[in-house]
Amino acid sequence: MIHREIIESFSAIAREKNIDRAHLGAIMEELFMVLIQKKYGEEYTNFSVIVNMDKGTIEIYQEKTVVQAVNNPVVEISLDDARKVEPDLDEGDPFIEIIDPTNFGRRLISTAKQFLSQKIREIEKQSVYDEYIQLVGTIATGDIHQVRRDNVYINIDRVELRLPKLEQIPSERYRRGSTIRALIKSVDLTPKGPDIIVSRADNDFLIRLFEMEVPEIEDGIIEIKNVARAPGDRSKIIVFSHDRRVDAVGACVGMRGSRIQSIVRELSGEKIDIINWSNQPEILVSRSLSPAKPVNLLIMEDRPYIMAVFSDEELPTAIGKNGQNILLASRVTGYTIDAVKQSEYEGPKVRTIYLDELEELSKNQVELLAQADIHTASEFLESTTDDILALKGFGPKTYEKVHTIISQAVSTQPDSNNREAVEEDAQVPVTDGDEELAG
Repeated sequence: MIHREIIESFSAIAREKNIDRAHLGAIMEELFMVLIQKKYGEEYTNFSVIVNMDKGTIEIYQEKTVVQAVNNPVVEISLDDARKVEPDLDEGDPFIEIIDPTNFGRRLISTAKQFLSQKIREIEKQSVYDEYIQLVGTIATGDIHQVRRDNVYINIDRVELRLPKLEQIPSERYRRGSTIRALIKSVDLTPKGPDIIVSRADNDFLIRLFEMEVPEIEDGIIEIKNVARAPGDRSKIIVFSHDRRVDAVGACVGMRGSRIQSIVRELSGEKIDIINWSNQPEILVSRSLSPAKPVNLLIMEDRPYIMAVFSDEELPTAIGKNGQNILLASRVTGYTIDAVKQSEYEGPKVRTIYLDELEELSKNQVELLAQADIHTASEFLESTTDDILALKGFGPKTYEKVHTIISQAVSTQPDSNNREAVEEDAQVPVTDGDEELAG
């Protein structure tokens, strides 16, 4: 029968597209309802279709009402015609007529096949979307099949994934046919099908690589607190061990660096700084600034801001190329970090000037001031004029002469209030504190 032929034809398409027979049956029922609507118009609601895939049959039923005079043959049947099939029927009774699928003609069947192909494509798209939406955040491995200016296209079986320019590692060059790993970042269902975006630049790609290489992370012993990346160049990752017997950094590095080197190779030589977590900001920030080591840190408690002081020679290392090192340290710790030279922070040293060092002052003048407990230039300048004039032997002219000598001596010494101003603003001045145990 023609309907068995149709079913076999559609079954072959379904097998090729990996569509199960039960789903195919539902599609074919929907398909014939579309054909019925095309043939009979809006009054097709009195039809029903049953496709039996196991028996290879297509049954189409048309429900009509028995009437004396037929006005609409699509929904009505005359009493005489109905009684030829079922003699016991009366006017107003329902009558079920069986429709032969061959009534639709070869042309409509051809249209039906096109409809089925379209449905199968929709099912394929939905199936791919349903599969990959569950895989967002995981790493996929595929083969590069096309390289364009803004996108690299990757195939996994018959599914296409897209690696946009912004999600690529800038230093990498991609070649058609090579195998590549990437993080499935997002999946959107578009009219053209699922748009599966993958990334090699995302922070989560680095996290997934560590999870794959370090069993202690998968087991929950080691926790990744935060990550900051300059893809292909440098990354910083903060780790914490929930077991004091397990060194978080050591576990991530692996025996002779085996684990970290595997990740570095995957990321085309990207340098990775692994940082032991600390709940003390000064220690965490100091570690995050590696490979540079600050000589002092000043933390503003009212806002996430830190001034990091470095030796003049090490400041370029602390900042890094294009400010990269300090920027990554800021991102991974959550603190805004400013790096300054030690010489600029401390300023020139101010030497204490003792009065007995000033040759311009007489021995008697120095002794009289000492009796008033004034031994240094700063102590003299901080005293009031009346206090000095009250001293025996100090008249206005003597005071003016001595004041001039001391002021000139002080003026030759550079004044620096830089450090004092910074420390007044900083509520918690601290040193790096790297002596804390790891973890």
